[in-house]
Amino acid sequence: MKILWGIHANALAYSMTTLGAGMMNSIFNFYYVKLFLNRYKISEAAFHEAQVVFMVWNAINDPLFGYIQDNSRLRCCARRQFSILYGAPLYGLAFLLPWFPWGHYEEGDWLSGLHLVVSLCAFDGSLTFVLLAQCALFAESSTRHDSRLQLIKYNQVATLIGSTSVLFCGLVSDNMENFAYFQAFAVLIAVLATACMCCTGKYSTSQYEQREMQTENANLANSDGAFSLASVVSLTKQIMTERNFLCFVTMNFFQVFHLAFYNNFMMIFADNLIPKDVLSSSVRSIMYGAGFICPQCLVLLSHASLKKFGYYRIILFSFYYEGVAAAVMCLLGQEHYYLLAFYVTTNMVIVQASFSLFNLPLADIVDADLIKHKRRLPLSSMVFGTNALFTKPAQSLAPMVVVTILNHYGYYNLNNVPGHPDISRSFLDLHDAMFYLVCLVPLCIAVLQILTWTPFSIQNSHVTALH
Repeated sequence: MKILWGIHANALAYSMTTLGAGMMNSIFNFYYVKLFLNRYKISEAAFHEAQVVFMVWNAINDPLFGYIQDNSRLRCCARRQFSILYGAPLYGLAFLLPWFPWGHYEEGDWLSGLHLVVSLCAFDGSLTFVLLAQCALFAESSTRHDSRLQLIKYNQVATLIGSTSVLFCGLVSDNMENFAYFQAFAVLIAVLATACMCCTGKYSTSQYEQREMQTENANLANSDGAFSLASVVSLTKQIMTERNFLCFVTMNFFQVFHLAFYNNFMMIFADNLIPKDVLSSSVRSIMYGAGFICPQCLVLLSHASLKKFGYYRIILFSFYYEGVAAAVMCLLGQEHYYLLAFYVTTNMVIVQASFSLFNLPLADIVDADLIKHKRRLPLSSMVFGTNALFTKPAQSLAPMVVVTILNHYGYYNLNNVPGHPDISRSFLDLHDAMFYLVCLVPLCIAVLQILTWTPFSIQNSHVTALH
């Protein structure tokens, strides 16, 4: 189905959720760590406790919501569009939680720790419910590789537009220095994002739901059985015993860790490793924005390469690039400020761009599972949810590990010493630690990802589509 100027209506409707989620997720992930560490003065212990609670909830809610959406008879859960439509307002409200303090926080205040727990869990719960439904729509829209690439193309345009929220937020609020402007901008983003996602809920379709809507009493429950613990275990076991799924999940765990590493700490690393007289505040805002905007441009430009070489080879190449770039930067040293800024930005772009392609292998895994187990309807949400069960903990592990290392070298003191001295021995040690984190973390992750992604066997779906 097409509308004016050859735009595909369903792809456009699908991508509106990506636009809304992109606007909120970019700002949330980029600013929340710095907000709680620097402005709310949360203690390291409270920060770690919040991340542990978040890690458990983050892992549990994905397969739980995935099973409910694949097997529930309630239209508000089983219909992908309704899950997005009803979940969008809650998603927008949850996004606003961290930006408004619950009181005047003293250093190490327990209330700031509770605030972080509630903010993380509420945001991720609503995000999961909405985006799992959207991921299922991706897999169920079509089994044709070209159609899925078209969705990726629309998705990347939406993500490109949505990711500019970090750039404009930085410019409007002077990188969160003007907190009142930051809060006002966050409210505006929440309203716009909710409206975008409601468009997906009202206008998107999938081939399976079109088939089911032909009957008056739609039974969207999968043929594998009623809602029970036994069926959850059985279906999850079937998914987890697939070699390709295990290869993908292992590789994706490191990708999520790598992405969280950059999203949460790019600003902190750049502010400390690159002097302010080298890069002005406006240039830094553009650099931070580029880390979110350029990945979508890169994916759009690589559309022809995806058709020719397939996602498997493109993703593998990105791992080799990240490893080589990290090794070269480590050898050159941290005194090359412009090169360091270029390295950090381009590496973040590559990591985000390759991550944007991960719905393609997951959709192929859904197709293979549908054929192998002769299912009537695909277990789209369960496959995406089970993947998240094992990869989402990396979102918490990354900030926990990095904050522990940084505080070991005096980052906590840096935030509480007037004038932020840059030349004392302790702060030179901190800068060294930051530089080696920036180089060695990507290098180690790249090696591990090459080893785990190479055995993935669905390498030519761009040539032979599953039927």
